[in-house]
Amino acid sequence: MKRKFFPLIALLPSLAMAADKLNSGDTAWMIVATAFVMFMTPAGLALFYGGMTRAKNVLNTYMMVFMAYVLGSIVWVMWGYSLSFSGDGAIIGNLSKIFLKGITADSLSGTYPEFVFVAFQGTFAAITVAIASGSVIERLKFSTWMIFVVLWVTFVYVPIAHMVWGGGFLYNDGALDFAGGTVVHMNGGLAGLVMALMLGKRRGYPKEALHPSSIVLTALGAAILWFGWFGFNAGSEFAADGVAGSALLMTNFAAAIGALTWVVIEWIVYKKPTLLGAATGAVAGLVAITPAAGFVDVMGALIIGIGGSVVGFVGVAYIKKIFKFDDSLDAFGVHFLAGLWGALATGLFAIRELAWDGSPLKDHGDRAAQMLVQLESVAVTMIYTAVATAAVYFIASMITGGGRVDEETEIMGLDEAVHGERGFNLK
Repeated sequence: MKRKFFPLIALLPSLAMAADKLNSGDTAWMIVATAFVMFMTPAGLALFYGGMTRAKNVLNTYMMVFMAYVLGSIVWVMWGYSLSFSGDGAIIGNLSKIFLKGITADSLSGTYPEFVFVAFQGTFAAITVAIASGSVIERLKFSTWMIFVVLWVTFVYVPIAHMVWGGGFLYNDGALDFAGGTVVHMNGGLAGLVMALMLGKRRGYPKEALHPSSIVLTALGAAILWFGWFGFNAGSEFAADGVAGSALLMTNFAAAIGALTWVVIEWIVYKKPTLLGAATGAVAGLVAITPAAGFVDVMGALIIGIGGSVVGFVGVAYIKKIFKFDDSLDAFGVHFLAGLWGALATGLFAIRELAWDGSPLKDHGDRAAQMLVQLESVAVTMIYTAVATAAVYFIASMITGGGRVDEETEIMGLDEAVHGERGFNLK
């Protein structure tokens, strides 16, 4: 099957057509979208995770997410962008744009400045590694985390981003991932699980009740994530056009369906609808629609949103208990599983090709071929992320003399023991 692809890699000036011209509307939209996505990590995700953490660790949880954004942004500008979006290697790019070499204020990515493209993509790298922190909070050394972030963005995120978006072999095979089902959510969620398994369970888990510090903070974080996701998904069209508008609407719709689905399931299973469930369901719906946002219509978004919430709930309520792993804040269940569903569902429900001409996948043969490509992309992401994350975590923990805090620190709480501060001064 020969397919026409939207030239994401052609957005780079080195490969762009000479006819590219700066469009002020596209430029303004991409700057705004970048700001939206930035707000998702040190505000939205930090509050979403922080509220689910015990009071004695809420500040440490926030700090881990905050520093993931800080370090991820630095690594991205210094060498991550170049390795992701330069060259035509099958697995990774090259260092031709290290430290943004050769990029000027006049350099374009399609119809807007390349500096904006760098910034936009950098926010994706930062939130992906931040997602992984949700699986290991309350027991991971902060020093180990700092080293892990630098190594993981370099050796795990960058190759996956290049393979899927930057001209690598999955991109050339035709894998569809509009805004990061494989690159962001499967990648970050699986990395969290790998670390959690290597690190071990929290003290007292699962026998002791580990109560969240503030579900209201978590709900506020979810609302900020929802807001930022409009830039995340609609911004991934790289233009202020009709597809961006469609992606924004499908994103909102899937999130709402995801929240409602989770609440209904809770009501049936536990007889009580919870705010935590509503917030988690919204995020699961957002995760699931991310790889499909610009490709599907309302019916596709409806099914994807429901499915994302269902698989997320099953992961959180059942799979974690069956296999007895301590995924502290359910990054695996909500991000990996919902992202996996979304990546596969994209092949099932996509109605647009990457050419953006609105042409449908014309027959069953096209659909079947696309599903094979989607299966290839999720399999490669799973295998590479699992193996590379294990290696990166092993190195980071060796450097810091073990990745886990000592028992005294864990009992006291990482806020005071590590940072000398409290998230809540209630006395």
